[in-house]
This record gives sequence, C-alpha cells and structure tokens, in this order.
Amino acid sequence: MPKKAKSAAPGREEQPVPCKQLKVEAAGGSSPLNFDSPSGFFESLISPIKTETFFKEFWEQKPLLIQRDDPVLAAYYQSLFKLSDLRSLCGRGMYYGRDINVCRCVHGKKKVLNKDGKVHFLQLRKDFDQKRATIQFHQPQRFKDELWRIQEKLECYFGSLVGSNVYITPAGAQGLPPHYDDVEVFILQLEGEKHWRLYHPTVPLAREYSVEAEDRIGRPAHEFTLKPGDLLYFPRGTIHQADTPPGLAHSTHVTISTYQNSSWGDFLLDNISGLVFDAAKEDMAFRAGIPRRLLLQVETAAPARGRLSGLLRTLADRVEGSSQLLSSDMKKDFIVNRLPPYHMGDGAELSVPGGQLPRLDSLVRLKFKEHVVLMVRPDQDLSDETQEKMVYIYHSLKNRRETHMMGNEETEAHGLRFPLSHVDALKQIWNSPAISVKDLRLPTDAEKESLAVSLWTECLLQVVSYLS
Repeated sequence: MPKKAKSAAPGREEQPVPCKQLKVEAAGGSSPLNFDSPSGFFESLISPIKTETFFKEFWEQKPLLIQRDDPVLAAYYQSLFKLSDLRSLCGRGMYYGRDINVCRCVHGKKKVLNKDGKVHFLQLRKDFDQKRATIQFHQPQRFKDELWRIQEKLECYFGSLVGSNVYITPAGAQGLPPHYDDVEVFILQLEGEKHWRLYHPTVPLAREYSVEAEDRIGRPAHEFTLKPGDLLYFPRGTIHQADTPPGLAHSTHVTISTYQNSSWGDFLLDNISGLVFDAAKEDMAFRAGIPRRLLLQVETAAPARGRLSGLLRTLADRVEGSSQLLSSDMKKDFIVNRLPPYHMGDGAELSVPGGQLPRLDSLVRLKFKEHVVLMVRPDQDLSDETQEKMVYIYHSLKNRRETHMMGNEETEAHGLRFPLSHVDALKQIWNSPAISVKDLRLPTDAEKESLAVSLWTECLLQVVSYLS
C-alpha cells in the first residue's frame, strides 16, 4: 500500500503507514533533484525512499505515495508546467488530438470536447472555465526544457522510453473515468490538489489500457489527496480515478510513464527470430520440413507438438550457452525513438566532432554511452538468402525532441555499421573507461585507426590524450 502521512478516509480497506518527509536544500536556484547521474536522479526523485526498497517492495507490486511538506520542492514542481503556460504554447501552433485533448468524465464515461484543427487559447480557457473540462497536454517534454531533462535521465535509468502527459482539471471536476494503463506511472503534483482513488487490479501488470465500470471495481484500496511536491507511483494495471476537490483552485499534475511493452514476453518475442535464424543455419533439425497437411489440421497432433517442444528446448539450451542474442527490434526502437541527450545552447557537440582526431597512439573513450547501443544482427542490406551478421551501432544524438513519443511521426535511425570482425574491438571500447587505439583487437593498424575515426566522426569517441 502507499506510504502516507495522513490517515485514509474512514472505512477504507487498508490503513495508512507513516510517510517520511523530504527536505531539499536548493542553493542558488539550482534544481532540488540530482542530475549528476541517472541513478542519482532517480534516488533524488523518490527520496526519502531508498532505490533498493522501491524495487524490492513497490515496483510492479503496489502503489507508493510520498507526501512532502517542502516549499522548495513544491516551487520546483510548479515550475515544470502551469496553466498559464498554455497561452504561449497555443501561440506556437497546437492542434486538437495531436497536442491537446479536452475531456470530461460524465456518468462514468469519457466525453471528448475537442474542436477541429488548431487550438486557440481563449476557446480552450472557455471550455475549461464554463464546461469544467480537463485539459490533457500530450508529451510536454517537447516544449518544456526541464521535463526534457527529467525524462532523458529516466530513459537512461530505465533503458525504456519515458513519456508524459499534463492534466489540468478545474475545481469540482473529473477528466477521466476509472481505468488502468499498460505503463508504470509516476505522478508529480504541480499545482493545486488532486483527490485520488486507487483500486486493486483486475489484470495485474496489464498489457493494454482499459476503462472499468465503477460498479465492478468495488471500494478503493487507497484514497488520498496530492499537493504540490507530492509524488505517487503505481504499477501498470492499477485501476485509478482522480478529481479536483470542489471549492479549491484548479489542479495540475504530470503523469510520467515508462515500461510499455517491456516485459519478458516482449523480450522473448524480440529475440526468438534471431535464435531460430542461428539455429536453422547450424542444426538440420530446424531445416527439416513439417509434416504434410499440418497446416490443414484443426488441432495440432501430439507428435507435432512433441517435435515443436523439443526444438524449443534446443533453443533454450542455446540461450544458456550464448552471451550474444540477436535482438530484432526492441533495442533499435528504443534508441531511435528516445530523447536526445539534454543540452543547453545549440547542441553542436551532438552533431559536430570535437577535440583532436584520433590516431594510432591516441587514448580514447566512448562518449554518450547511455545513448548508444551495440547490436549484432543480420545485414539489413542483403536478401534473406545471403544475410551475414554485422555489427550495428545506433545512437540518439541526432533524434528530434519535437517528435518524441508522438507515435505517428516518422523517425530515422542514426548510426554506423561494421563487419562482425570488429565486434571484439567495439566491446573493448564499450567496456573500458579509456583504451589505446593500438590495443584494439583488429588485424591491422589501418583498421584500428579507421574504426576510431569512424566513431569520432559520429561524435561517439573522444581523444583523452596521445601516448608518448
């Protein structure tokens, strides 16, 4: 159950437990969160809860509520997104559906109040004030720098895409009916107060979004009100609904979500094709034909099921004996669609090689390691009959922040491709804090220097020094 500072309403199923209070000192206007590293950032985000405790007791298991009475943190949260920000954002060309939804919860159902085309602030504010409608702003990290900074650090920490939506709801109103999501959810309360009710999941760790009828979900397992600076986490599948209490100011919160389609089942689906590809090359049993008329049978016969289960056991044995899996899509999809590294200014360091050109006598190290993946996969430029394995390096340095998590926007893969013979040398660079170019495991000095220059040209390698 959530850790709480105050008692739940009478008659609730579970009683609250005390919640530690977080005190953050902000020096000179700096952020109260720790951006020095992804792990340090997450630890500061959920403080005073320890990271080890969070993953042992809460992650994918149960909600966590952290209520804080800290004006510094509350002011920082309020700066992330405010109702007043909508005027300038609408002036930049926002559209209904793509960027903003306007909705209300009416008799347990979501009623969408969107207009057509471009969003005009005065009309948006009119619907907010007169129709008591909730404003849902999609993926604000596209425009708000500090949310970009936060979500980029979380993507590094989780190794999974991190999206967000802002919900602004007037007093005495509710935007969405009871529902559950297919993502892990972190709620940051920015402005005003929000009254939350959480219910036990009907589908733990759900793989899809679903609305639930209120007469089917029973009484809330947890009920509480969030105030600025408070944080709430709950696992995918947790049924929830929230409203702004009457007689108060509007509420603004940001929902930060991650781990969509990141289950073991998804990972298995991602790797199975590569496993079969390798096995079929080396084991004739995988190349043998299936029984005649198998595809015409209503049910698969026992001998065929036995043969299939035997092949699956063979694949399992191959996994146990191999450290290299042929990932199909998950790694690439993550790196192609994630945020670029957070930066201030024009970000020239992400697109223009800097520092000295690497030579054979250079000591070098990998840059932006948390924004780069190394993959061994069949050559994408050859036909299925002639495919050979290649090493692919994909990175997110040139990704467009403006299209992050927008789904229908086209994305482009950025990176390099090398022969499989380069994999050991690349692993040396990946696994070393710094390495001499001449020590790379490649046959010739020319290949060693060429590899280093290729990575440097892509802004992925830095010369630390030249060896004497």
